[in-house]
Amino acid sequence: MSWWEALVLGIIQGLTEFLPVSSSGHLEIGHAVLGTASEENLTFAITVHAATVLATIVILWKEIAQLFRGTFYTLQWNAEKDYVAKIVVSMIPVFIVGMFFKDQVEAFFGNGLLLVGICLIITASLLYLSEWLSKRLAAKGREGHEVTYRDAFLIGIAQMCAVLPGLSRSGTTIATGLLCGVKKESVAQFSFLMVLIPILGEALLDLLDLLKGELTTSLGLVPLLVGFVSAFLTGCFACKFMLNIVRKQKLVYFAIYCVCAGLFAIIWSVC
Repeated sequence: MSWWEALVLGIIQGLTEFLPVSSSGHLEIGHAVLGTASEENLTFAITVHAATVLATIVILWKEIAQLFRGTFYTLQWNAEKDYVAKIVVSMIPVFIVGMFFKDQVEAFFGNGLLLVGICLIITASLLYLSEWLSKRLAAKGREGHEVTYRDAFLIGIAQMCAVLPGLSRSGTTIATGLLCGVKKESVAQFSFLMVLIPILGEALLDLLDLLKGELTTSLGLVPLLVGFVSAFLTGCFACKFMLNIVRKQKLVYFAIYCVCAGLFAIIWSVC
């Protein structure tokens, strides 16, 4: 992989991680179009995912700092501890998959774009359905609620399913939250915060394997560095942009885009 290919793929990751269009699916499409599909996709994907997690921390640092202070600076149970507990609950499904089904999940990557295309169309359906339901509830004057523990677990299941390339993590989790009746202002922030620990943990474990020699990479330092920086910078922009988009309920446009991208992936896979 050359540095410019890493740049393009990093930008794709940064923009699509927070937009509900599937970063993993777009990376698979990018690899296929650029002809880098045979190179170590997973190592590069972990690197650029870590970059977008860092972007989340930068954009939401005030919220994260408040949660940190409320969780560790007092022994009393408070709203911050309650919120963190809900994040922990949301992590249970993806933790189970990561511990016991990691090899099976990794097998889905690099096997063509047919699955990516199908999952993108599923993402589009979820986005359209969630926005339609949100607008109906708003028309009836029914306001959404804050994330409950039940909501957190269901959103966590959605995140677990979104390990499939093409099934957008942010799109699936946000849509699930909206379908559960969660406030649109609350669901996007929860969706972005709940992924921090799983992705950072995955990146740390793979870094340790790399240092111990159990995981090897031939990509080179420059492509990984270029991919990381480009994903971080574009991720900062996309994170802030997406928070505003969810508040304005404009997810239907992303649903249309996902249908188009899904059809492109399916056609590419059969041609």
